[in-house]
Amino acid sequence: MATMPEFLTSETLAAAAPAGPQPARDPFQLRALPFEDVYFRPKKMDNSKLIREADPRAGGACWKVIGAASLALLFLGGVLAPSVANTVAGYKLESLRVEAQKLADERRGLDLQEAQLLSPDRLDRLARGRHLVTPSASQVVRLDNPGDSKVAMVRK
Repeated sequence: MATMPEFLTSETLAAAAPAGPQPARDPFQLRALPFEDVYFRPKKMDNSKLIREADPRAGGACWKVIGAASLALLFLGGVLAPSVANTVAGYKLESLRVEAQKLADERRGLDLQEAQLLSPDRLDRLARGRHLVTPSASQVVRLDNPGDSKVAMVRK
């Protein structure tokens, strides 16, 4: 055994071997796990009194990261701004189309209502209801200018 350490000589191995007959081993018994007999007892540690030393280069590194993030944000904003503006304009255009359609429908409804209110049949019914009649020919006075070029003047 060329690789055996020096402290494991034949004397120490013989001394470590149990003397006497060995009891019969149970064939169903599991072999021992490695380090089964080793117990680790944790030490109680109190790091509450420790004070971290300030790193003089940490502040500069933070400002560099902040500056790089700001530049990246500006670049990303510049790249995305036109597409966002196009999307917003598309939404506004579509809402204006919907509003124009609604206003056109409302105008058609108002034109129909106006036509119903100004229909000759309705006007005749209203005139008869208020006892208004068409004047006879003798009641009509024409104010046509017979050809005279005389014009009335207003004096103050």
